[in-house]
Amino acid sequence: MSDSAAQFIVVGSFNQAKAAEMAELLEGLPVSVRSLKEFRGVHPVPEEGDTFAENARSKALGLARQIPDEALLGLVADDSGLEVDALGGRPGVYSARYLGEQATDPDRVQGILRELGDLPPESRTARFRCHVAFADARHVLLETEGAVEGRISFAAAGEFGFGYDPIFVPLGFDKSFGELGAEVKHRISHRAQALRLFRERLARLLASR
Repeated sequence: MSDSAAQFIVVGSFNQAKAAEMAELLEGLPVSVRSLKEFRGVHPVPEEGDTFAENARSKALGLARQIPDEALLGLVADDSGLEVDALGGRPGVYSARYLGEQATDPDRVQGILRELGDLPPESRTARFRCHVAFADARHVLLETEGAVEGRISFAAAGEFGFGYDPIFVPLGFDKSFGELGAEVKHRISHRAQALRLFRERLARLLASR
């Protein structure tokens, strides 16, 4: 293994908004955090699992195996999505592919609002889930999870974030993640929870080496 000062981890997401959020949440680690953009020829790993955990593991392993650098400590990938109770838990693992590969974030937001129609607030319960996996080219080394409960609003609001943030109102708030901004989202979101726990476990892993 290379000298610890030279070691790095990679944020394994091709979604630039998600990658930036993950990198921000990982600031302050004792190893450098690098982006997939720095590595040419790395290709996406198909998301073929039935659960967030299966997809996160396959992405972490599949992407790490494409970065043949002995200083790579590991690659952190997540799979996350929105579960809407009135839709039987959809879109779930298909959150990024809801309405097809070519749909945009605003398309998907409007699709959820159309499906829910005029259902009352108590029938619009939902949650964001996130599963984080950290792997080298051989093994998954760490896994963590996070979830945040809330409801779907009646209209999109706010410019912050990405994905379904403009219509997700977390429990205990009356504004969407899109309106609440980074200070709140990066404290309570599903991804913030999972990455906070990941940071703690990674620190222990590094200390044991």
